[in-house]
Amino acid sequence: MGEPAPPVTLGRRPKPREGRPSAPRPTVSRRREVSHASARSLLMTVLGEYALPRDKPVWTSMLVEVLGILDIEEKSARQALARSAAEGWVVSERVGRRVRWSLTPPGRRLLTEGADRIYAFGREERRWNGQWLMLIVSVPEAKRDLRHRLRTRLTWAGFGSPVAGVWVSPDLSRQREAQQIVSELGLDAQAMSFTAAYGEVGEQESMVARSWDLTELKDRYEDFIDRFTGLHPTGGRAVLRAQTELVHEWRRFPFLDPQLPAELLPAKWSGTKAAELFHHKHVDWRPEAQQYWDDIVEAEEAG
Repeated sequence: MGEPAPPVTLGRRPKPREGRPSAPRPTVSRRREVSHASARSLLMTVLGEYALPRDKPVWTSMLVEVLGILDIEEKSARQALARSAAEGWVVSERVGRRVRWSLTPPGRRLLTEGADRIYAFGREERRWNGQWLMLIVSVPEAKRDLRHRLRTRLTWAGFGSPVAGVWVSPDLSRQREAQQIVSELGLDAQAMSFTAAYGEVGEQESMVARSWDLTELKDRYEDFIDRFTGLHPTGGRAVLRAQTELVHEWRRFPFLDPQLPAELLPAKWSGTKAAELFHHKHVDWRPEAQQYWDDIVEAEEAG
């Protein structure tokens, strides 16, 4: 659950060529989305949602069964376990002819931090005093890898870039994180920061539009809303699947959404509706999903 999402930058979309209509947003069927989901990523979601709160080892066969509910084949499920173990998130223990898995201390810390971030995300509206944090840091064109690492890390920290070499955030508390990023990348000498209100030259709305692609983020939120609004699973197995997919999809947004204050967002921002939907569904589905997990545990122990 706390595993970092793949590096995704919501870059500004290129303008359609003159004379050509812009391509419509592709639609992806739910089955196609699930079938292409990373088995390892889904495993971490399952461990964070069900295994983490119980702090008990989980049998291989049980994890294979639950991932099977999510359309992950047994071979892929076992490979996901092996990879997670190789990276130090889980450790195996043989009991007779069977194997069970436990979270390592780093794995537990990773998922705990992830759970805190996921469940808190979107709950509170941030107050803003109108102040901006501006970071100026230039990286030579020749150092493309360093430029990419800087862009990725600052984007994940919620910064936007209106022009090359300039990064902005309405969250002044991000200054320490920005300092850590430039320090770890060896860019201290090239970096400068300022805090100030927006001036009278130009439009603040234009700067926001150039810094963050809120249109693409809005599309992602609306996809989430479309997918889960009309979903009403019945039965423990279906509810567990729906709950796991709900958390798995929602866990991406803390990495994608810069969490701008309401004053800088479009009216009727879809992120607000998506957050309300997530928290409502999660609370609604949680008891039956957790009970179905416990039922599988009981069956495994009896077997």
